[in-house]
Amino acid sequence: MKILISNAHVLHPDGSVREGNIAIEGNKIAAVGEIPASWQPERTIDAKDRLAVPGFVNAHTHASMTLLRSYADDMKLMDWLQQKIWPIEAKMRNEDIYWGAMLAAVEMIQGGTTTFADMYGPDMEKVAEVVAESGLRAILSRGLIGVVPDADEKIAENVALFKNWHQKAEGRITVMFGPHALYTCPPDYLHKVAEAAKSLGAEIHIHMSETRGEVEECLKQYGKRPFAHVAATGLFDNGTLAAHCVHLDDEDISIIKKYGIRVAHNPGSNMKLASGIAPVPRLLAEGVCVALGTDGASSNNNLDMLEEVNLAAMLHKVASYDPEAVPAGEALRMGTAYGAKAVGLSDVGLLKEGYKADIVLFDMTSPAWMPRHDPVSLLVYSANASSVDTVIVDGRILMEKRELLTLDEERILFETKRRVEHLLAH
Repeated sequence: MKILISNAHVLHPDGSVREGNIAIEGNKIAAVGEIPASWQPERTIDAKDRLAVPGFVNAHTHASMTLLRSYADDMKLMDWLQQKIWPIEAKMRNEDIYWGAMLAAVEMIQGGTTTFADMYGPDMEKVAEVVAESGLRAILSRGLIGVVPDADEKIAENVALFKNWHQKAEGRITVMFGPHALYTCPPDYLHKVAEAAKSLGAEIHIHMSETRGEVEECLKQYGKRPFAHVAATGLFDNGTLAAHCVHLDDEDISIIKKYGIRVAHNPGSNMKLASGIAPVPRLLAEGVCVALGTDGASSNNNLDMLEEVNLAAMLHKVASYDPEAVPAGEALRMGTAYGAKAVGLSDVGLLKEGYKADIVLFDMTSPAWMPRHDPVSLLVYSANASSVDTVIVDGRILMEKRELLTLDEERILFETKRRVEHLLAH
């Protein structure tokens, strides 16, 4: 379909905002700014008083963990995982995964997220079904644990996920391999994962250096810091998306740069779990691709990417006593263009001719948007997700004027409640 977004305030790749139009043809942006008179749309969206930005890319989350939102809070990470999260996750079945991901899809669309990188346990094919039905774009990986009896079966499931879903749903799904972390995956297992991924040409999504304790235990057990330890297994040879990367030293950063590892920064989750503050300004200054993620809704406790953009801008200012540490425009790029690069998408994340039509329109008519000295500043520091008006992914309108067009929100909320009741009763 040919769609014209007219009279919008458009965020351009250079960071400037100018009034203009966006022409969409099929799943791509055909033109930005002045549209040739010969180009005739089939549908026009009047975007007066709307800010058009690329859709947010949530570079690290666990979508189906929405079912565990508020289930366990204010705990240390390993206590939270071992005492609360892992035991109840062991009870989750494919219907739980499906409806948890459906709930996440509603929240993400309403918050302006158009792409998400998801790592979770079994039944990831149910998440793929949600992606296909919702119209979202996703990077999916089966969470792999190497210290359990069926560890090799989990790798086989990730292989099957790749073969069944990679580049499916009109090309909106990418499949990676998801070794959970070095403390749940022994080195021999990481090597097996690396070989399986390499054989398929797939990349890796892994948690790295999230807590101080993780680093200390790795040094104690293997005599190396996490990045040096994992590099020796060959896991980084395939292309890597590394979540968290909070506790880094010079050697770690050198390895990140050597292998071109992309970092998914999770400020909200890191703050809530008291994991620490990642050295984001330094990583950015040294040319590392740093994206943003929400982590799961049980450790955040939402999937609001605009909030993560705001936190990324604010947290590093106070941590460094430097108000210029992460400016608003840079934080927004972390949530859009850098996010797309981090998850391996070369034609997503910018409002630019030839790029995929993943576009969000923000309603700028509320008091938080006045006066309009600087629309990017207003988006990052003043607005919230309720300003999201219209969401387009791959040229398809998923939400218009706050109305979801691909998902039945009432049904999803009902089924979510039912699944949680069943989960807690067993």
